[in-house]
Amino acid sequence: MPELPEVEAARAVIERAGLGRRITDVDDSDRYVCRPHPPGEIRRALRGRTLVAAHRRGKSMWCETDSAARSVPLGIHLGMSGKIVVVDADGAEVDGGDHWEGGRRPGDYRWARFGLAFADGGRLLLVDPRRLGRVRLDPPVDRLGPDAETITPAQFRSALAAGAAAPVKARLLDQRRLAGIGNLLADEILWRARVHPGRPVADLTDDDRRRLLRATRAALRASIRAGGVHELTIVGLRRAGATCPRDHVPMTRGTIGGRTTWWCPAEQRR
Repeated sequence: MPELPEVEAARAVIERAGLGRRITDVDDSDRYVCRPHPPGEIRRALRGRTLVAAHRRGKSMWCETDSAARSVPLGIHLGMSGKIVVVDADGAEVDGGDHWEGGRRPGDYRWARFGLAFADGGRLLLVDPRRLGRVRLDPPVDRLGPDAETITPAQFRSALAAGAAAPVKARLLDQRRLAGIGNLLADEILWRARVHPGRPVADLTDDDRRRLLRATRAALRASIRAGGVHELTIVGLRRAGATCPRDHVPMTRGTIGGRTTWWCPAEQRR
C-alpha cells in the first residue's frame, strides 16, 4: 500500500509530466472518490487552469493551480492501491504510486477513478483498483504533523515526547504527530533502531530517539531511491518462518496499536 515513498514517486510524476498543461476537462463523476464534492464541482473549479506545482506532506499530496485571484489546491490521496498515470496524446505514459497495483500494463485504465484532460491531448489519471483513494479541493493538510522526510531533530523529539503510555509504533503511525510513516515503514524503522514496537513512548531514552531518527532517515532514503517500501530489508520477512537477517532468530508477529507487527525478539527487547 502506498506510504511516503510511493506518494513521493506519484508526486514526482505530476511534477515531471503534469505541470504547465492547460486543463480542458475533468472526470469527477465518482461520487465516493471525490466526496464531499458533487459531480461537476471539481470540473468547474479546474477547467481552464493549469497545475503549477506538486507538493507532498507525509502520505498526502496536492497541486497548486494558476489563478489571477486565488489558487484552488487539488488534493490527491492514493488510498491503499492508487497510482498516478500521466498519458501523452500519443499514448506514451509515466506512472508512480502503489507498487502492488495488480500488474497494471500501459494503456490499462480500467480502474481510473478521476482524470484531468489537457489541451494537448494528454491526461492525468488516478488509477485505483480498490477505490480507496480520495480527490478533493482545498485538502486539510495543515492537520498533519511534520513530514517524516524533512522533520528536524527537535520536531522528532516532540513527536516522541515523554509522558505518554502509547506504544512507540502507534506514535510513529500517528499522522498528526509525524506524517508519512505507515505500517511497513514503522516495522523497518523499529527493526533498524533495535527498539521493541510495543515499548511505551514514556520509556524511550534520548539515545533511543536519536537511533529512531537515524533509522527513519535511512529507511526513507532507501525506499525513496527504490521507488517504494517494497525494497526495504524486512518487508519481505513479515511472514511465518522468516528470520532476522542480523541474528537469524525467527521473527515474531503480534498486534500493536491495532496493526499487524513483526519484530526480532532477540534484538528488539521490551
